[in-house]
Amino acid sequence: MSGNHFAGKKPLEHVIEARKKGKLAASEIHGEELPGHISAAADSAKETALLFVILWILSAQHLVVFLCGWLVWKTGRSAILGWRRLERLHRLIEEERWEIEHHRLQEREELKALYHAKGFSGKLLDEVVDVLMADDNRLLQVMLEEELGLSLETYEHPLKQAFGAATGVIGAAVILSFALFALPYWTLFLATTLVIALSAGTTAQLERNQPIPSIIWNLAAAALSVGCVYFLNQVFATLA
Repeated sequence: MSGNHFAGKKPLEHVIEARKKGKLAASEIHGEELPGHISAAADSAKETALLFVILWILSAQHLVVFLCGWLVWKTGRSAILGWRRLERLHRLIEEERWEIEHHRLQEREELKALYHAKGFSGKLLDEVVDVLMADDNRLLQVMLEEELGLSLETYEHPLKQAFGAATGVIGAAVILSFALFALPYWTLFLATTLVIALSAGTTAQLERNQPIPSIIWNLAAAALSVGCVYFLNQVFATLA
């Protein structure tokens, strides 16, 4: 029974393999630490700012149509990604619940291996394991967090992520539209720079990364993209 559950591996090796599976399930374009709605808002703002300028270069009259479609796409995509992430989480929860119900002895071995690695030993180790094994719900939470490395608090509702994406698109569109229609046209590029810099810097700060390199790299990528569109548009206009 134990050999089938662990597939010939030691309990700690099985835990390490399970932790890798948990990390894979937790991985997402938005990351693990940064709240999904904030990341969705920042990404949407940066992408909206970049595409706003690109479309203005190509054809200014299509901006409103583009923004409506883009808002629907970014909002829906964030919701879909959130649902997919929750489905993976629910699948792992049900798999772990089944293991607890059908392989309790093996789960006990995994717990002992986990807490022995934390420094527990002897009678204290047995007491800790006995307490955790006495409550299936607590055992399920412990195994999800300790074995699979999942933090259940980081999983947001998909609609919250969708709201974040919509907020990013609308916020960026308002700033850029004001810069385009109420100020000299060249301020659109300053507004785009501002939106991208604020989005990149905010997410980096919340993730405890260095904001300056993040801002520089995001602006460099945006400038390269806009430059390619501008110069290629000029070339095709000349050829036409």
